[in-house]
Amino acid sequence: MSAAGGPAARSAEPSYAHGTGETPLLGDTIGRNLDRAITAHPAREALVDVASGRRWTYAQFGADVDRLARGLLGRGVIKGDRVGIWAVNCPEWVLVQYATARIGAVMVNINPAYRVHELDYVLRQSGIEVLISSTGHKTSDYRRMVGEVRGNCPLLREVVFIGDPTWDALLAAADGVPQDHVAAVEATLSCDDPINIQYTSGTTGFPKGATLSHHNILNNGYFVGETVGYTQEDRVCLPVPFYHCFGMVMGNLGITTHSACIVIPAPSFDPAATLRAVQEEHCTSLYGVPTMFIAELGLPDFADYDLSSLRTGIMAGSPCPVEVMKRVMAEMHMAEVSICYGMTETSPVSTQTRMDDGLEHRTATVGRVLPHIEVKVVDPVSGVTVPRGEPGELCTRGYSVMLGYWEEPERTAEAVDAGRWMHTGDLATMRDDGYLAIVGRIKDMIIRGGENVYPREIEEFLYAHPKISDVQVVGVPDERYGEEILACVIPRDPADPPTLADITAFCADRLAHFKAPRHLRIMDAFPMTVSGKIRKVELREDFRPEEE
Repeated sequence: MSAAGGPAARSAEPSYAHGTGETPLLGDTIGRNLDRAITAHPAREALVDVASGRRWTYAQFGADVDRLARGLLGRGVIKGDRVGIWAVNCPEWVLVQYATARIGAVMVNINPAYRVHELDYVLRQSGIEVLISSTGHKTSDYRRMVGEVRGNCPLLREVVFIGDPTWDALLAAADGVPQDHVAAVEATLSCDDPINIQYTSGTTGFPKGATLSHHNILNNGYFVGETVGYTQEDRVCLPVPFYHCFGMVMGNLGITTHSACIVIPAPSFDPAATLRAVQEEHCTSLYGVPTMFIAELGLPDFADYDLSSLRTGIMAGSPCPVEVMKRVMAEMHMAEVSICYGMTETSPVSTQTRMDDGLEHRTATVGRVLPHIEVKVVDPVSGVTVPRGEPGELCTRGYSVMLGYWEEPERTAEAVDAGRWMHTGDLATMRDDGYLAIVGRIKDMIIRGGENVYPREIEEFLYAHPKISDVQVVGVPDERYGEEILACVIPRDPADPPTLADITAFCADRLAHFKAPRHLRIMDAFPMTVSGKIRKVELREDFRPEEE
């Protein structure tokens, strides 16, 4: 039999990996795990809010979590009730996270950027009974917005605003609840109970409420922290939003499972405030999406900050440019910085780079599978696992896969198959060493005249063009080929942007003809989600050929 199509072609290793490890999964609820940290390190700092100057030791934090939990019980909140949190990063957000977990209430994260119609949808879809909210954020008046939608939400019986008398009243309700009642309620909880609803970004249609258990997010936070080597000596600066998994799971739960310290630099991202917090609080770890690190490195007085306490941190959300990574590792002292990949529905992290990985692994891959998780890359049509090196849909299975989308079984079945594999919608390749590279989204894949085109491949190629600072590639409708390729470019010099002829010449003889862009759009910035992902759907929808 010939090599082509014969045994040699079928002998390639399949794109499958199972994360093994000597450390077993945690069987705790979030509250019981917090108790372990309080017992082991009562005097160590658990939480610092730089903006307000407030600090909590683990003993103090545990006491305030219990008081809030008793307040919620005093207000009639029981296991399974939904408690919404609509706030920027603040200590009260963290207290709500752990207090609801203590009593088995389901905390519903609400994006601080939501407008009235989005707030109305989330309140009704999740059936929130108690809403805890900031009074406002930037130009948003939360009191007014809540007032507009409250009449549409028959289950919403109470609204509490952080920092005003309603918050004080909630805490005062604890006085009527026996001290030991929280422990009694907690004893009835299972680690598999739903504890958190996080709404996906909803780039198309209404967002879906990924429902997560204690077991899902406690273990994911723990193993992310294990992978970057956290101990009780670590102090972690979190400029990323708590309403997203990055902040509340990889951040808060990754930190408290290791008795380390949560440092809140500011209510929302501020590059100078972030670096000041690292310097003043002697942080050992810093989180962010690449654009956050770029903003920090771009501060005019960046060199004046003492960041020598840093050793590690986590980047996620989008790939990090090589030159940025070099500066983060060298100038920010984050030699052990880690790249994480995941999605809300998988609690979120499935793959992560390791502390001793080199620059290439940190910039060209999203790491390898974490312990107790399986990943595979499959043909999107047949579902068959593809050989290593071939692109396909990335799927993941294990403790981290969500319980489902809240009250949406049909949408759950579309995402999680009968084998409990979560279909991510991401196109990936698995290398021989088990590391994964994300090459795009299935919905972003361009089919031009019957040829499958992966935008990431073209983007990586065009990054080398001397006139291009950043580039995103999308497919746009075309009468002849079905789709054509549009390159959206941010030029290095706005006064001298590349032309379509420049790009065509650059691609000639170096890229297959059907992969060369046929349209060009010069932009100042790309539309992005709050979690740092570029909204390619807007690039497609906004394009008008006559604008070229």
